[in-house]
Amino acid sequence: MTAPAASSTRRIHPAWWVAGVTFLALVGAAAFRAVPGVLIDPLRDEFGWSVSTISAAVAVNMALYGLTAPFAAALMESFGIRRVVVAALLLTAVGSGLTVFMTASWQLILLWGFAVGLGTGSMALSLVATVTGRWFVARRGLVSGVLTAGGATGQLVFLPLVAWADQNHGWRSASLGTTAAALAVVPLVAWLLRDRPRDLGVTPYGGTAADDVEPVRAGAARTALRGLAEAARRRPFWLLAGGFFICGLSTNGLVQPHFIPAAHDHGMPVTTAAGLLAVVGIFDIAGTVLSGWLTDRVDPRVLLLAYYGLRGFSLFLLPPLFGPDLHVSMIAFIVFYGLDWVATVPPTLALCREHFGARAPVVFGWVFASHQLGSAFAAFGGGVIRDVTGSYDLAWYLAGGLCMAAAAMSIAIRRNPPVTPGTALPTDRVVAAADQAHG
Repeated sequence: MTAPAASSTRRIHPAWWVAGVTFLALVGAAAFRAVPGVLIDPLRDEFGWSVSTISAAVAVNMALYGLTAPFAAALMESFGIRRVVVAALLLTAVGSGLTVFMTASWQLILLWGFAVGLGTGSMALSLVATVTGRWFVARRGLVSGVLTAGGATGQLVFLPLVAWADQNHGWRSASLGTTAAALAVVPLVAWLLRDRPRDLGVTPYGGTAADDVEPVRAGAARTALRGLAEAARRRPFWLLAGGFFICGLSTNGLVQPHFIPAAHDHGMPVTTAAGLLAVVGIFDIAGTVLSGWLTDRVDPRVLLLAYYGLRGFSLFLLPPLFGPDLHVSMIAFIVFYGLDWVATVPPTLALCREHFGARAPVVFGWVFASHQLGSAFAAFGGGVIRDVTGSYDLAWYLAGGLCMAAAAMSIAIRRNPPVTPGTALPTDRVVAAADQAHG
């Protein structure tokens, strides 16, 4: 009974400090998400690489960013959140910093594709799922929305800076600047990030000691693969993964790397286009936090139906909006797309918790892997469409149609599945702690 007493004497529950430093880590990692879209044209000019070649490196980065997530969630169970995040930040900084010495496209794929992809993937949305699952019982939807917005904040802070640095000092200064941003977060993570409430003698926010279950010290690969094998037997997993594949395709994969080159194709200055994506980041913060708040109150399937459907409609309207001058219609698109950018995350995470219990962080890692495979597909496919047709228009229309399909898949997920012998996940120490994930 001492733990609750300890928590009650603190003015600010330690869970909020953990959430804060997690937010900063996600912001630092997001700096690297801002770079590819700005640097496509500079790399083409200096090395003569095609858009498809550069997009291939971006695609590898995005694929590994997603495929690493479920294993990172399992590693956090085995070795702790703090160790995994510190190692990930260091790997990401090294991969980005070494790009200033590259002379061939395979080095871009190795450094930006593999090293940065693995590093940032270890701080992907599985980190959000792990932190909210361990440290919060109350306000999980809201906190997941705020942490998810960390990615948007990173884009907001760094995208205009990267564009400015590239324009005034060259792309290498921009790459080194993002490296410095990641390194700056490392001391804060080492100091403030803790693995579980019990490490500080408190209980999860809004919960009891029973909600802070013992971590499973199993092999990370085994835990991740077992989570995939068990989730793959369930229809909701495929519907969530399919919808999130399209989510990644229509945001990180297409808009983030290709919006700036597409706008530049129509005569818009790169700095103006980068500023527009920064505005996406501003409104994404509001949209994702609001989505987290709504997820605590509204059927998550209905939210996903609205998010994907409206996103698809907006993409159909985008191609005619491009031009050398900035018009109100383009600003309206940017504001809406910002509100909708990753608003899908809180309801998707909530549905993962509902259907998969304590395995939700690992299962969500695989759902997020699908998101990033969609991102990789669109990042490379968008470059190919641009090289073959001379325009990005077909890419926007295809993405819009797929978003409509994602809306249909989302509403098809059933709610509150009955626990029967044929549908429950196998029982082990993780599943025995399912109450933690459900609060």
